[in-house]
Amino acid sequence: MTTAIRHIVFDIGKVLIHYDPNLPFSRIIPDAAERAAFFATVCTHEWNLEQDRGRSWPEGEAVLVAQFPDREAEIRAFRRHWAEMVPYAYDDVGAIMTGLIEAGWDVTMLTNFAADTFVEAREMFPFLDLPRGVTVSGQIGLIKPDVAIYERHAEEFGLEPRRTVFIDDSLANIEAAIAAGWQAIHFTGAERLRADLAALGVDLAP
Repeated sequence: MTTAIRHIVFDIGKVLIHYDPNLPFSRIIPDAAERAAFFATVCTHEWNLEQDRGRSWPEGEAVLVAQFPDREAEIRAFRRHWAEMVPYAYDDVGAIMTGLIEAGWDVTMLTNFAADTFVEAREMFPFLDLPRGVTVSGQIGLIKPDVAIYERHAEEFGLEPRRTVFIDDSLANIEAAIAAGWQAIHFTGAERLRADLAALGVDLAP
């Protein structure tokens, strides 16, 4: 039997806003195979994650430029064209989050995000200011799926872990939330999210 939910925590990227680095890079590196190789060997997910952990973009760029001097222009294009990677919010999920807030639920956010790009994201998507607060990995030097970032968020916002549900598109992040004593929903789309919340007793009018 699940414990009644009091706190709802949203991830941001690929849950509330779209993220796809291919959007600007389909122009910068038009050949699909070359672009895939670039993301697999140069501007990798692991490299980008270090900016989410708190490393500055100039430092991150310097690391790669030293390794791949012939790709300097493309490396620096990653940060320069970052805004193109997040072109829109998922309005249906944003409506669910807004509805939860309006219904009186305690809503916060927990995200892997570089500190400076998160500032830009808030300017681009003002609805990100609606929840009670947010933990941003790049601001505190902790990153999902480290259980410590969930514990930090719960302590910072006074959440009771067993009465907290976390919504994320990453299974690894979901498993870490459960390890931290939270309940969790693996996000796959707005309608499924609405149903999963309802199953936990968190219901909204259509």
